Amino acid sequence: MFSHDALSRIQPTDPRLMTQAQARLDRLTKPLGSGGRLEEVAARYVMITGEMNPKVPHGVVFTFAADHGVTVEGVSAYPSAVTPQMVLNFLRGGAGVNVLARHVGIEIRVVDIGVAFDFEDAPGLIHKKIMPGTKNLLVESAMSSAQAEQALQVGIDLATEAAQEGIGLIGTGEMGIGNTTASSAITAVVTRRPVFEVTGRGTGIDDASHARKIDVIQRALAFHRLDSSDAMKVLVKVGGLEIGGLAGLMLGAAAARIPVVLDGFIAGAAALIAVGLQPRCRDYLIASHRSVERGHQAILDHLDVKPLFDLDLRLGEGTGACLGMSLVLAAVKILTEMATFDEAGVSERER
Repeated sequence: MFSHDALSRIQPTDPRLMTQAQARLDRLTKPLGSGGRLEEVAARYVMITGEMNPKVPHGVVFTFAADHGVTVEGVSAYPSAVTPQMVLNFLRGGAGVNVLARHVGIEIRVVDIGVAFDFEDAPGLIHKKIMPGTKNLLVESAMSSAQAEQALQVGIDLATEAAQEGIGLIGTGEMGIGNTTASSAITAVVTRRPVFEVTGRGTGIDDASHARKIDVIQRALAFHRLDSSDAMKVLVKVGGLEIGGLAGLMLGAAAARIPVVLDGFIAGAAALIAVGLQPRCRDYLIASHRSVERGHQAILDHLDVKPLFDLDLRLGEGTGACLGMSLVLAAVKILTEMATFDEAGVSERER
């Protein structure tokens, strides 16, 4: 069951480390500040890890998969059967996240935390199923408190094991038909924005389905009467198992001082839960991109994080995280492999 020890092990970051890293970046053979946000990322990596001369980290994206009972309300363009089909596609290496992970040299680990399918004979899958999908959040709690705590603990344990392996950078990914509905509900509650402002089209639903999706979320929130300050209750009532797993992954990584690169909207909703449970977790998160999904900007604003890029992505799976991780790796290499003016024997700018 969920251990609050991970929350207490997350320490405040020390801005002095970022200042020290920037001092080295300022001595590199380039005009001052010309590395732009790559310099900021490198300095943040040092602040998060505490390593002034870090090795280029081995990166892993954890892609959590789970189903959602709310799909019976017609909130998605795809049936729930797509969730297990895509999990098998991940395992075969044929999905978008696999392509981008191979491109940037990142490992993908696929986790079944709540898919309504028996993957007994699926090699390479991490089996952590809590139940075969959440219940319909419109008419009852998506899960029990015990199940939500178990989902968080799955993520914490995976991050802890990754730290023990020497993994130095973690990315977030997900798959679950219906999960933009759960994420929109979480976002509306935590950011206190109107539902229509944070509810997008997910898998590409038409106008009628979009209106129905907004109505379902509004009715669900009226039914559950949630408090934005009670992150655990929000997860229990309207969350997803993969969202809980991702939130736990973030908490576990932060406790181990491993930077976490967020993917898009679903990962952002999970970050709202993680930061709600332990505000210090926020400083360990790096937002890869701004998703086209309507509520993502509200999440970024609430967390006060600036994404690294905006390519109009809305694929999920961990695709944006892969690209974001490639920028983190590049930033670390600039910090550690680029020569200073003294080392290179290059004359500095005249005063």
